[in-house]
Amino acid sequence: MGFALVPGWVPCQSTNVDGDYFDKLKPIVIRDEEGSVLNVIGDIQTHTLIGSETGNQIVEWVDNVEPGVGIPPNIHTREDEIFRVIKGQVEIMVNGTTTILNEGDVTFASKNIPPSWTEVGTENAKMITSAFPAGIEHMFTELSQLPPGPPDFPMVVEICAKQGITLV
Repeated sequence: MGFALVPGWVPCQSTNVDGDYFDKLKPIVIRDEEGSVLNVIGDIQTHTLIGSETGNQIVEWVDNVEPGVGIPPNIHTREDEIFRVIKGQVEIMVNGTTTILNEGDVTFASKNIPPSWTEVGTENAKMITSAFPAGIEHMFTELSQLPPGPPDFPMVVEICAKQGITLV
């Protein structure tokens, strides 16, 4: 009987080029008030998980934005995104379809399909955004280092292009 079950176990075993790569990833707990806070052109992001902690599989941040703040339509060529509203109301557009996300609502935007979003409620929105694979956090860090004031759009476009992102 044991031999009959062994072939079923074989496909479940993890194999990869690095051998014990996934064994090197460490569990991590991030409290709500923890993370690295970045002001990315008005989008206040708290980066809770970054690629260096997840084997570059995923990056996750919390957007905390005022009413009227949002991200214009853009196309990602490298990563997919998941948006989950925790507080407030966010109008989100994915591939030309617009909807309002309320607390608890989630949407998925795959790469090469343009998403955008804007906080349309009367209070700050809190939204958890996940992108996979990781890497986009480096772009956000660079964008957060731009001088205060109205953004230099040619510079924003240049920084985004390095990550394979085009503003539509």
